[in-house]
Amino acid sequence: MAASSRSAREAKRRVQQMEAKRELRKEQDKRRKRDNVLAIAAGTTAVVVALVLQLTVFASNPTEDEYAAAQAGLTTPSAPPTPSASPTGNAENIPKPETAAGQTFTGELKLNSGTLGVELDGTAAPQAAAVFKSLADQNFYAGLNCHRLTTAESFGVLQCGSKAGDGSSDPSFTWGPLENTPQDNSYPAGTIAVARSGGNAYGNGTQFFIVYKDTVIPADAAGGYTVVGKVTSGLDVVSTIAAAGLKPGDNATDGAPAEPVTIDSFSLK
Repeated sequence: MAASSRSAREAKRRVQQMEAKRELRKEQDKRRKRDNVLAIAAGTTAVVVALVLQLTVFASNPTEDEYAAAQAGLTTPSAPPTPSASPTGNAENIPKPETAAGQTFTGELKLNSGTLGVELDGTAAPQAAAVFKSLADQNFYAGLNCHRLTTAESFGVLQCGSKAGDGSSDPSFTWGPLENTPQDNSYPAGTIAVARSGGNAYGNGTQFFIVYKDTVIPADAAGGYTVVGKVTSGLDVVSTIAAAGLKPGDNATDGAPAEPVTIDSFSLK
């Protein structure tokens, strides 16, 4: 009788142990599934964020709000950052930097409101100089507008050259790398620099901006903005455009010029 009782208790204990192990496995399976769901959700979020960052570009220097935010945290000049986009080589339709290396191109940028004398530096920025010389020779800029003007106290630029006229970039015409970017983030009045997609060292295109008063533009993840040349005469034309203000309804210091600004011609030799 005693032996039978011990056997029964032993059998009951084994059943309890098996049940405990079964419950433990169930809990572990639940935890594993929960962790997998969280990992997938995190991965999906990262992909979405990456896509947003890739699709959300500003083909220019920062917006006024972005500038103010960056300026608030800027205590020392930015160190040369690592480009966020890997060099993939320029498209076949981009002229080679060798075509402009060591050369200086001079010419005129004629706006509907006046003419600017300009000079491009093929020594400091051979790739950029080659691109803009090629576009000018093709009469690409005739009829395009200057869609953006900033009028903040230390952020004054006029941006031109968007093929669509709205500031969007042309995905079939992108190039790099960055050249001749200011180490102190300062762009003196008269600077002509290349606009590009945000955070992309190979996101240059057809757009450029003219700095009409000393301006500080903090570098983004890719770096600064390629300085390709300078205005040699007629900078007051841009200052007059700026003095007229912005189109009603736009940001107080960043938007379209109050009076439409178009390019009559851009010639270089």
